[in-house]
Amino acid sequence: MLRKDFLQLSSLGFLGLYSCGISNMKSSRKPLAIQLYTVRNAISDNLEKALERLASLGFTELEIYGYNGNFFGKNKTEFLSVLNNTGLKVISSHHQTGVIKNEAGTLTNNWEKSVEDLHFIGAKFMVCSYLIPEERSIEKYKKLPQLLEISGELTKKAGIQFAYHNHDFEFDKFDEKQNVYDFILAQTSSDLVKMELDLYWISKARLDPLYYFEKHPNRFPLWHKI
Repeated sequence: MLRKDFLQLSSLGFLGLYSCGISNMKSSRKPLAIQLYTVRNAISDNLEKALERLASLGFTELEIYGYNGNFFGKNKTEFLSVLNNTGLKVISSHHQTGVIKNEAGTLTNNWEKSVEDLHFIGAKFMVCSYLIPEERSIEKYKKLPQLLEISGELTKKAGIQFAYHNHDFEFDKFDEKQNVYDFILAQTSSDLVKMELDLYWISKARLDPLYYFEKHPNRFPLWHKI
């Protein structure tokens, strides 16, 4: 793909994900999905109304957030009914590690139940979305790849791909040779742990996303753009 084509496509004015490999992006024409966190106020006010509005705008696929044993206060059966009524599908779901805040829906708190529920509603990806500041130490970074791989092993059994979503702090130095993001890439299986590259945050860190797409082919089935 030519750089100018990539830049034109990535100039969209909302945060979403693209559920395909970047190398096939130009030919496959798969739809952009929307990350529900960007409309979280509307979701909090009235879930059904917000989803109906998104469907009316032409969206068909979603990335959800906030799973804590329920989906926006609804059990898996109720939430799936809402999705079916609006014609929307969940492609991906965001989850935190739970290393510090060991809450339901995190990688360290009954992850098997999370995987089971996301499989029930038809999700294709489950993503480690964010490391809170207390998790950003060298010692905790060193333990992160193992946690990501364990999480990915469980999702794989359910036919769900696990991935990691970045912000800008992952591009800080891990050691003299590499940054945190490169450490995660090097220390995790390319099969078990894919990457959801956030184009805003990597650009804020003054790095080129195309460098990573080209260096790690087939590692980036998802990306975000604000």
